[in-house]
Amino acid sequence: MTALIQGLIGAFQPEAILFTAAGTILGIIFGALPGLTSTMAVALLIPVTFGLSPVAGMGMLMGAFCGGTAGGSISSTLLRIPGTPASICTTFDAYPMAQKGQAGLALGTSLLVSLIGGLFSAGILMFIAPKLARFALGFGPTEYFSLAVLGLTVIASVSSKSLLKGVIAGFIGVFISFIGTDPVTGMVRYSFGIPNLLSGLNLLPVLIGLFAVSKALEDAETIGSSVKLTSNKGLKGEFPSFVTLLERKWIILSSAVIGTIVGILPGAGCSIASFVSYDQAKRLSKTPEEFGKGCIDGVIASETSNNAVTGGALVPMLTLGIPGDSTTAVMLGGLLIHGLRPGPLLFKDTPEIIYGIFAMLLLANVFMFAFQYFGIRLFVKMLKIPRYMLTPFILVMCTIGAYGVGGSLFDVFVMMVFGVIGYIFNKLHYGVAPVVLGFILGGMAETHFRRAFFMYRGDLGVFVTRPVTLLLLVLSLLLIAIPIIRNHKQSKKNLTAA
Repeated sequence: MTALIQGLIGAFQPEAILFTAAGTILGIIFGALPGLTSTMAVALLIPVTFGLSPVAGMGMLMGAFCGGTAGGSISSTLLRIPGTPASICTTFDAYPMAQKGQAGLALGTSLLVSLIGGLFSAGILMFIAPKLARFALGFGPTEYFSLAVLGLTVIASVSSKSLLKGVIAGFIGVFISFIGTDPVTGMVRYSFGIPNLLSGLNLLPVLIGLFAVSKALEDAETIGSSVKLTSNKGLKGEFPSFVTLLERKWIILSSAVIGTIVGILPGAGCSIASFVSYDQAKRLSKTPEEFGKGCIDGVIASETSNNAVTGGALVPMLTLGIPGDSTTAVMLGGLLIHGLRPGPLLFKDTPEIIYGIFAMLLLANVFMFAFQYFGIRLFVKMLKIPRYMLTPFILVMCTIGAYGVGGSLFDVFVMMVFGVIGYIFNKLHYGVAPVVLGFILGGMAETHFRRAFFMYRGDLGVFVTRPVTLLLLVLSLLLIAIPIIRNHKQSKKNLTAA
């Protein structure tokens, strides 16, 4: 109890509150600007925390983490450009809502469920962190392979018009993930003699190209126009009603749980949580055919889950010293700078700092909610900016974001190439989401399958003898079978009606 009181006293010092607020504001800005991520915001702020107390310093970093994750919904809603990889699925329905004049509702919904997801995962972090971290630590290569396979089945749900086209796009994404050095043997493959491809393609330039540059190319076709609002509702922030949220309580709960669990699994990340939750919400929805057309359920699922990752990703970092994603990997450096070594001894030797960090995470979520709420009116006004002004600005920010990944013009070239690819794919109705999903999960599936193959000396039976692996693979088969059965029934129904 003494440690808890000391932690709360440290958390509510003026210095800690001020720097947490500043970190949150910067995180929102970085999340909202295409190409800039919460990881970049956290990395930028680490030098600033040198002279701060551990609680204030970590509060600033967690503010940037929470603000950056939630801020991605702004450009996703207004420009159909995911500000961060975590907001890819948000674009599917938030942008169509903005086109219908419901930009304020989309932003308000994103903001509210972001707070719910963030607070839920913070509660999980506080109460059952050690147990969940130990469970995730037991995951071996077979479990990670089956998790990647489960994620790849989501392609069936994010394929817009044709399942076959979605699968083809997904396989293209998987092939792209193979470029570079073989993770097991160290051999170079598909580099075509280009030195920059030896380490593979960075996710951020690919993501910026497929979503942002492709959108800018589409906008160039109607360069003289601006977005037309069909309703004055888009001019102010608007939260969904309590009845609307109550009707979607299972989507909110399942998305929060999925986001927290995926966050705990090292290396999984917000984008995977968002895709899986979006897919689950589509299955729970009474109107799955509305997804991708401006369905509020899709916005709720994506934003609840990706913000629930924030608390979940801190679980393995604090209790085991294993970062849950790229942002917490950078944050791990912040802890070490302050002389704190993550692990079980951190809870035993300095419990007051742990309780202070927990309190700062809760405070960061509250700040994120407050700052975005008062900024919604300003954000929605972006819709009235003429395209001939907005498109060049977007391209400049995309170029800066792509170049900032590794300080290489090659990443800018990659961004432009994938921008053209994304433009063509959208025109042919293949969609770019399956490409991204295949790119993210393809390498993960290959690496862990081959590690399991070598570890168990070619015995593939291990994939059905390990309970968690078997459960995930069976679930994957079910998720593949359900859309096929549904399409078959729909085809029969159409033939009968004809």
